[in-house]
Amino acid sequence: MNILLLGSGGRESAFAWKISQSPKCQQLFIAPGNAGTGQYGKNLDIKVNDFEGIKKATLEHMIDLVLVGPEEPLVKGIHDFFLADQLLKNIPVIGPQREGAQLEGSKDFSKQFMVRNNIPAAASKTFTKDTLQEGCEYLASIGLPIVLKADGLAAGKGVLICASVGEARQELNEMLLEAKFGDASSSVVIEQFLSGIELSVFVMTDGSHYKILPEAKDYKRIGEGDTGLNTGGMGSVSPVPFADAAFMKKVEDRVIIPTVEGLKKENIPYKGFIFIGLMNCAGEPWVIEYNCRMGDPETESVMLRIESDFVELLSGVAEGNLDQKELIISKKVAATVVMVAGGYPGEYLKHKTITGIENVHDSTVFHAGTYLDGEEIKTSGGRVLAVSTLQDNLFNALQQATADAARIYYDGMYFRKDIGFDLL
Repeated sequence: MNILLLGSGGRESAFAWKISQSPKCQQLFIAPGNAGTGQYGKNLDIKVNDFEGIKKATLEHMIDLVLVGPEEPLVKGIHDFFLADQLLKNIPVIGPQREGAQLEGSKDFSKQFMVRNNIPAAASKTFTKDTLQEGCEYLASIGLPIVLKADGLAAGKGVLICASVGEARQELNEMLLEAKFGDASSSVVIEQFLSGIELSVFVMTDGSHYKILPEAKDYKRIGEGDTGLNTGGMGSVSPVPFADAAFMKKVEDRVIIPTVEGLKKENIPYKGFIFIGLMNCAGEPWVIEYNCRMGDPETESVMLRIESDFVELLSGVAEGNLDQKELIISKKVAATVVMVAGGYPGEYLKHKTITGIENVHDSTVFHAGTYLDGEEIKTSGGRVLAVSTLQDNLFNALQQATADAARIYYDGMYFRKDIGFDLL
């Protein structure tokens, strides 16, 4: 089959790498892709939110299946666009329709969904500028620290953890009255802080059946020892040592089944991925958030551990027979070290020449923010490369990925050397 993959990051590089290995994939197209995805398929110069451009390419290249990588086109309704078009409606899209994508697109929607379906989550309330005074009163009642979340999509930057009521009040004012995160913070969720260890759980669903993909843990802070500013993710590992069979059984029974059943019960069609951000609080799973797609950089670790044909699984989602497909997961350990641009996550350097990728033999280098300038590979994003490896144990995986990252060079490059060491 001919497959169109939407996106241009490390997640899409990992998807492309995995899809290209399937005998079921005749041709793979990536829109827009990056300097690395071109080795697995053909890049198309089309932005992920250019629905008309995507339609044209889908028909021109006789696409049989579309896989949507990032959240924005899903929240904006790419799946609905296909269903409403006479020429596209029979081409399956992997990724929920607009209503299902609200699990990520609106923090308030997802919190209400959790409450209705008895899914364990932190206490919270949502406020707008019209209810700002009530919001300020609520701040004093929720305990410290206080979590503030912009209701809409804020490119991973719309979550603040405030150490005092005064700080929270100031941030709430900036979010609601000064549009700190643009339209995304026209509503703000004030949430109780959960203390524990985070992990990411990934589920594929055809709307009725589901498969639990390998879980992962990612590292958000720019500095070693989990210090400094939040980023889109500096690395990941899979599996997560504390997510043993007993813990994952609780996750399945208390979170995954009620989520899939809740979507069905509420007549919300959902074909795609559910990424559940969890907190392990003293051995009990609590949901922090939902995302309507796979995580990045977790996908780079997760794909390495999936041994079965990924296109076969995608077909199961499309056809509604996912329960009949086989998911084989490697017992080995995957680790991903993300290489970022100088200055990231603030103003960062661009257009720097990357060298040394050819020196990496025991890891897979997934491109994230790169482009081709003639024969040269250059940096274009804050997160540039994701160096991922699969080894027999966690120590070896972390050592290999870190050593291989050091074999690559570009001006201003930086990566954390302590990814996963808290789990050893």
